[in-house]
Amino acid sequence: MSPTLRLLAAAAALGLAAGCTPVRQHQGYVVDADLVNAIQPGVDNRASVAQTLGRPSFVGQFGNSDWFYVARDTSGLAFRTPRPSAQLTLQISFDAAGNVTAIRRGGLDQVASVDPYGKTTPTLGKKRGFFEDLFGNIGTVGAPGGGGAGSGPGGP
Repeated sequence: MSPTLRLLAAAAALGLAAGCTPVRQHQGYVVDADLVNAIQPGVDNRASVAQTLGRPSFVGQFGNSDWFYVARDTSGLAFRTPRPSAQLTLQISFDAAGNVTAIRRGGLDQVASVDPYGKTTPTLGKKRGFFEDLFGNIGTVGAPGGGGAGSGPGGP
């Protein structure tokens, strides 16, 4: 076997081996266990948590009473969708005065798998056919109370 052919075979084998190596990634908050354990309910407040842990990954949607720090490790092969291998969700709750009231930790049990359902979104309600969608609004546009041109301000 010629040296060039051996080099080519070795490069091909190395390329195949590299393509089968799992790709590991870390996403989100970089967890420092000592800093996380330093936060105590009844002792810390928003300012001390922000100074110790930094800005949260996101804030609760309904008010500013919960801060969330999320860290996730994933692993996957080449072109496959990565799968979570570890996750930490740290939820810090505050009272109205801004003092820490509770610290909750979550893990992989909170990861949800959402599978798309074909090319349509399933909805509750009546299924309409093509012609019902096409001709369903005839007679309703401009009708009183229908929101068309004949109703509302400036209408008759």
